[in-house]
Amino acid sequence: MLYSASLEEKVFDIPMHGGDEFVIISGYVGPEPIARLKELPHNVHTKLIFGMYGMSGISSELHKQILVLNKELENVEIYYSTIPVHSKIYFMRNNDGEIKNALVGSANFSVSGLRNDYREVLSDLDEASYGDLSDYYAIIEGNLVHCENADTTKIRQVARSFTFDEQEDELIQKGICRATMLVEEDGKTIVPEQSGINWGCAKKLSGSHVVPGDAYIRITTDMINKFPQLFPTKKYVNGQVNSSGKGKKTRQNDEIELIWDDGYVMKGLLEGSVPHKDGTVIPKQLASSPSKNILGKYLRSRMGIKDLEYVITKADMERYGRTSVDISLISEGVYYLDFSPLKHK
Repeated sequence: MLYSASLEEKVFDIPMHGGDEFVIISGYVGPEPIARLKELPHNVHTKLIFGMYGMSGISSELHKQILVLNKELENVEIYYSTIPVHSKIYFMRNNDGEIKNALVGSANFSVSGLRNDYREVLSDLDEASYGDLSDYYAIIEGNLVHCENADTTKIRQVARSFTFDEQEDELIQKGICRATMLVEEDGKTIVPEQSGINWGCAKKLSGSHVVPGDAYIRITTDMINKFPQLFPTKKYVNGQVNSSGKGKKTRQNDEIELIWDDGYVMKGLLEGSVPHKDGTVIPKQLASSPSKNILGKYLRSRMGIKDLEYVITKADMERYGRTSVDISLISEGVYYLDFSPLKHK
C-alpha cells in the first residue's frame, strides 16, 4: 500500500509486528522523532543511520543533539553514513538478518518528513524485494561511523554573530537572518505592545483571543527576499493550492524543528499568509507548536521575566543584551535560532 498521511504512526507501528532490530535509514534526521524512539518496546533495538553525512557533513548543533539522544536512549544506536545515502527506508529484522517488514519512500526521519500529510509518501516493500534490501543494507552497513566517532572535519560549525554592529552583508554571507523584535512607530523604535514577543499581552490590553505568553517572530518581505531558502512559500491558502510551495493540503504550513543556542528544542510553524510580488503566498511569522506560548515562555525565561502578561519594552531587551533573533537553516526542516546576548564592537 501507498501511504501519504500519518506517516510517523506508520513508521512507529513497524516494530510492533515482530523482529529484534528496527533499522532506520534516512537522508536527513531531526531530533524530535529520534527522542520519540524511547516509546518503543525495551526488547527492540533501534539502529538509526543519518545518510547524507557522507556528502554534506552535519551541523555542530544537530550533532550535539544527536550525541545527547544517543546517550539517553538505551536501546538506540545512531550512525552516520560515510557514503552519501539519500534513501528513506524503515524495516524490522531478526538477529539472523531476516527482514520481517519494510517501508520505503521519500519521508525523512524528521518532523518535516513525517508530520506533514501529503508532502511525502511511504509504501510497503514487497517481500520479493527483501533480498535486494538486505544486499543494499550490507553496503551501507559497511560504510558507517558511530556518531560518537564522527570525523571532526565533517562537523560544520553553525555560523553565529556576537555583535550588534555586524553589517547586513556579513550576516547574509554567513546565512544568518536577523529577525528584529523592534518596529518603527510614530518616529520611535519600540517593541510592539500587542504583537511579536508581547502577542499574549493583547488579551490584557484589548481582550483579544490569545493566551498569556503567546509570541511569534515576525517575518518580513525583506527577509523573504534575502533568505528565500529559509522561508518556503505556502501551499494551501484560502482554498487554493499554491503549487510552488510546500505543506499539508488542509493547512498552510509545515511543522519544523527549532534548535536554540542553549540547546533547547521545540517544534515550530511558519504561520500567517501574505501575497508576494511573484504571485506566491509567504508566511509572516514564526511561532511554536503545538502551543504559541511555548515560544513566549521560553524567550521570557531567557530574559528573566516570569510574568507572562508583563509588556516587554525595548529597554528590557537592551538590558538582556539583544533585540533580535538570528535564524539559520542547518538541515532539512531543522532551524538554528540564536537569542544569546550580543555586544557592541
